[in-house]
Amino acid sequence: MNKPSCLLMLAALVALPASGQARPAKASSLTERNRAIISDFAQIFYGKRDVRTAFNRYVAPDYIQHNAGILDGRDEAIAALEPMFSQPEARFEVKRIIVDGNMAVIHLYGRAGSVGSGGTVADIYRLKDGKIVEHWDILQPIAANTKNPHPYF
Repeated sequence: MNKPSCLLMLAALVALPASGQARPAKASSLTERNRAIISDFAQIFYGKRDVRTAFNRYVAPDYIQHNAGILDGRDEAIAALEPMFSQPEARFEVKRIIVDGNMAVIHLYGRAGSVGSGGTVADIYRLKDGKIVEHWDILQPIAANTKNPHPYF
């Protein structure tokens, strides 16, 4: 095999991930763009607890909500979440953010007030055209006693 052919083959192999399949550049750039959006959303929403700014900037008006206690719609989510997030004792600590294409997960510790130990939360978001359009959540209360030394996080 001549030198140019070897270099082309080597370049093709380097472009392959461990699975042996090439990763489409479009999916990678979509993931990177959505990671930036979700990271900024998380910083404003959970870090600064500024529900209105986070939702007005990053959530679509016709946002679909799968939490049984909150209606669909950006304005409805703001109305439901602002009271909880504005409590002085409220605390939210993002532990990890996972983004793949148009889907994102924010895993966090949350406590809405001074009562109780709080809980672990996995907020799952679907994005479209740079906006959060759909949300699911999984909530697990922090137990007083656990059977293993590494629960939750």
